Amino acid sequence: MSRSSSSTDRVTLLEVGRIDKPHGVRGDVIVSLITTESVRVAPGSVLATKNRTLRVTASRPHQHRWIVTFEGVFGREGAEALAGTPVFAEPLSDDPDELWVHALIGKQVVETDGTRRGVVESVQANPASDLLVLDSGALVPLRFMISRNENDELVVDVPDGLFELLDED
Repeated sequence: MSRSSSSTDRVTLLEVGRIDKPHGVRGDVIVSLITTESVRVAPGSVLATKNRTLRVTASRPHQHRWIVTFEGVFGREGAEALAGTPVFAEPLSDDPDELWVHALIGKQVVETDGTRRGVVESVQANPASDLLVLDSGALVPLRFMISRNENDELVVDVPDGLFELLDED
């Protein structure tokens, strides 16, 4: 994903959550975030869908989700029209040293000795350490990533035996 100054360029936006369903009859919706940054639903923040831009006018936590009021969304019908919609937002930082999940997808993973282990297909949340899910079938705890090399590959230093089962196949 490249970075641009346009807030409508979908290539630069990150998926940050989903509008699950309406809440009540005034136009409020339930939003599930897939980010730890609750600032995404703070009043004044802007979220985008495939078809429109939504400005948050109010929000409050509700169980593990958020009840959000968007500017221009009125009544239950307006809220129902948004149900099931993914929401996107600009990255919060331009720091090239920060590690973002979206930037890991598609990267080659190599061990410190140069052994290629696969390409990152996704990142799976895990309480101990998020896991890099590789196209080879391997799961590599993110905490074993030590750097990015000159080829923009992810260099991992894993304990002996982590890839043994895959090597036997």
